[in-house]
Amino acid sequence: MNDELKGEVTRGARAFVAYPQMRGRGDLDPDARLEEAKGLALAIGLVVADAVAIPIREPRPGTLFGEGQIQNIATGCELNEAELVIVDGSLSAIQQRNLEEKLKRKVIDRTGLILEIFGERAATAEGRLQVELAHLDYQAGRLVRSWTHLERQRGGFGFLGGPGETQIEADRRLIRDRMAKIRRELEQVRRTRGLHRERREKAPWPVAALVGYTNAGKSTLFNRLTGADVMAQDLLFATLDPTMRAIRLPGVEKAILSDTVGFISDLPTQLVAAFRATLEEVTAADVILHVRDIANPDTEAQKKQVLDVLADLGIVPGEDGEESEFPIPIIEVWNKWDLLGAEQADQLREAITHREGETIVPLSALTGIGCDNLLEVVGKKLTADSKIYDFVLPAADGQRIAFLHARGNVVSEEQAGEGADGPQLRLKVRLTERELGRFASL
Repeated sequence: MNDELKGEVTRGARAFVAYPQMRGRGDLDPDARLEEAKGLALAIGLVVADAVAIPIREPRPGTLFGEGQIQNIATGCELNEAELVIVDGSLSAIQQRNLEEKLKRKVIDRTGLILEIFGERAATAEGRLQVELAHLDYQAGRLVRSWTHLERQRGGFGFLGGPGETQIEADRRLIRDRMAKIRRELEQVRRTRGLHRERREKAPWPVAALVGYTNAGKSTLFNRLTGADVMAQDLLFATLDPTMRAIRLPGVEKAILSDTVGFISDLPTQLVAAFRATLEEVTAADVILHVRDIANPDTEAQKKQVLDVLADLGIVPGEDGEESEFPIPIIEVWNKWDLLGAEQADQLREAITHREGETIVPLSALTGIGCDNLLEVVGKKLTADSKIYDFVLPAADGQRIAFLHARGNVVSEEQAGEGADGPQLRLKVRLTERELGRFASL
């Protein structure tokens, strides 16, 4: 590698973003994809000097781009004084090396950029383990080249430096050993999460999980509904670690609201696997709130990305029609309603009336408009399949009586005489089937 490429790129560096627009791909339109790429760069503290979409008819195996396109990128870098090139797509190790040699600049692809963001944002020990595993997996296929940050001890996972990590030896065996150790630790995390989920299933509180495309406003809505102070900024991947808070709902004394990592198109496969444990929290929810940025012109494409991930988790049916393993009711939350014009808002209200079989709540998490309605809808959804059951319990059975009061709607409660366990209580309680099952397991 040339000497001029060995310096570290720091926050505030100027970056040239190139989006390889492949023929026949049906993803986000080029303008939206460029905006998303710029958002990723801004999220890691870079300055976007310029961003262009470059049509690709046939990808070049050695460089992805054609010679003329590479020259145009080089010219753009010179004119904009860019010291870093971000390719908003996947590059092989050979392509990355060849582009750096031709452009005389550091080159990073979409996977590397997202890994940098995750490395900086992961706040918990589990999150850091997941990011390190993903980064090692990414690097394992790139040991054919001379990675400058493998040559010395330095902080962070990649070209910026993040949570802090000692030298990663350029040796596949050492990387495999480290990855195996991290996987064992993450497996323990999964088992712990499973135990926590089992406890929550026995606890008298339903769980509502927020999911959605990154920057859709999940954390802002989470803060609005819970009064919490979770990081909520106009940044991609502002939330990486799951956060839970208690909320009150109409007809439900207490519920747990869970905020999750945002989804994104072309999420690196390493991260899909590494963050599986985080996303598995969603499978234990009683209801899912799919938060959408309804003002975004690509909101439908973003919705498809989210549903594809939920299908992978077994929550919604896949495209092949396979039944979902964890069928969970979904409420679509059409957020950022305050950004719509009057005509567009009217059109969307009309569209809602024709969406049979779906539950849609328009709101603005920023202003609070519609949030009370959302709480009411969630409360109704959680109690939709409830029935009245008759229980006779020992008056001393405080745990189960408390469960019925907290999780169900107690219609009546009266003395029922003496039993083998002492004074008895008769309770008529409205419960859902799921809550009845939890009660039976107490």
